[in-house]
Amino acid sequence: MEIIGYIASITIGLSLGLIGGGGSILTVPVLVYFFGVSPVLATAYSLFIVGLSSLIGVVPKYKQGFISIPTTIVFGIPSIIAVFLTRKHLVPAIPEHIGNIGHLEITKSLLMMVLFAILMLLASISMIRSKTNIEEEVMNKQEFNYPLILIEGTLVGVLTGFVGAGGGFLIIPALVLLSKLPMKKAIGTSLLIIALKSLIGFLGDLSQESQIIDWNFLLIITSLAILGIFIGNKLSIKVDGAKLKKGFGWFVLVMGVYVLFRELL
Repeated sequence: MEIIGYIASITIGLSLGLIGGGGSILTVPVLVYFFGVSPVLATAYSLFIVGLSSLIGVVPKYKQGFISIPTTIVFGIPSIIAVFLTRKHLVPAIPEHIGNIGHLEITKSLLMMVLFAILMLLASISMIRSKTNIEEEVMNKQEFNYPLILIEGTLVGVLTGFVGAGGGFLIIPALVLLSKLPMKKAIGTSLLIIALKSLIGFLGDLSQESQIIDWNFLLIITSLAILGIFIGNKLSIKVDGAKLKKGFGWFVLVMGVYVLFRELL
């Protein structure tokens, strides 16, 4: 199982390199089911793995001119604040035993995994339904819908902090619609936002004395994910990203259904 987990860790970065997102949605299931990491700790590990991997993925995007620094600041600040506060205060405040529904005991771990499965289903639908051909528009002047950007950034930050996923499938449409970014620039900017808020969110976990981090294990998985990003960047030149995104979306859909049934049944 661990060997499969190491291979899956490469896949996390592979998807980031190929389609600019999606890999983070696999991180928690890989850690929980292949390596036996507890769901709460897995979300913390996921923030570090996704954050550092995304930061590496930003480098070629920046060189290609696909990063908008003003958008990163406007969208990123509320998101970063929200994810840090969520990891430092909200997640630790949730009791281990929440209640019972019939014979089903609702625990903190179960709640996080069920919400993560729902997020996987939403992400898969977003990837499957994405248009194959997206019209690129050259914006003479960028416009910000500040109220909606603040709300969206905060919600994405809370979501990232709670389940440990980057939320690229929420960020990219928001950047296109609310910040008027072309799609390629939205993908690159999304990676930078994901990197910053994930790594800063991880700092919220480091401030918890009860959180014990296995740094050797974490760095090995992160290194494999980064290796996957380099492979994905090379393959992205030859592979149709739109078709690959839909195929990956179906895979995430199956994974989401599996996680949901496994946790509830």
